[in-house]
Amino acid sequence: MSTSVSAVSAVDRPDLWAEAEARFQDVWPEYNNHGVDAGHYFGRLVPDHASLQFLLCDDETGQPLARGRSIPMRWDGTLADLPAGIDAAGNRAVAGRDPNVLLALAAEVLPGARGRGLSGRVIAEMVERARRAGLTDVVAPVRPVLKERYPLTPIEEYAGWRRDDEPFDPWMRTHTRLGATILRPAPRSMQISGSVAEWESWTGLQFPADGAYVFPRGLAPLRVEAGRGWYWEPNVWMRHAVG
Repeated sequence: MSTSVSAVSAVDRPDLWAEAEARFQDVWPEYNNHGVDAGHYFGRLVPDHASLQFLLCDDETGQPLARGRSIPMRWDGTLADLPAGIDAAGNRAVAGRDPNVLLALAAEVLPGARGRGLSGRVIAEMVERARRAGLTDVVAPVRPVLKERYPLTPIEEYAGWRRDDEPFDPWMRTHTRLGATILRPAPRSMQISGSVAEWESWTGLQFPADGAYVFPRGLAPLRVEAGRGWYWEPNVWMRHAVG
């Protein structure tokens, strides 16, 4: 089912951008809203880079269906200079040193609007906005959508899985069909830490002893020790050439 949508930036409609924030709260698992460093770089998107933040709105109703969030960053194009993951990249972007690429932080589709190809349209819009801004690439620390079914499989192995000569993971396939190439896995991309009580509230599980735990929608195990839970979310770096 296709949907006719138009992109509206946070510059065009700051009121709609602010209003939509609450609608997208449930897009992510609750634990994903508690990254140790994430607030530092996500908090700089508006007003610092408002033209790069956008909503895809239904042309008929005007209601937001999807959202794209990104930030310019400096990268010399080599794997050696590629940040360890989204935290390291976001912190580099905030430093603001002569950016030349666009870091795709999030491509979000509301639950009721999924299955209409909107996630790919968000990525395509990011590429177009990077082009307009004179940036050379869009680099994305992709969160593989099916990795939660295989939390014990290392991301280095999962990222190499194939199906019909395409990536096994549907979200990675969407990127490659839009022209992206896989750069490398990022096993320590986003750090999330909290007390055992916080992790229990985020996941609905109990963690009665120190050790490693698989938890709902987690991409890797949670490590519990001395009353705290430590988790590194893995991603896969992918690159869209803008030119």
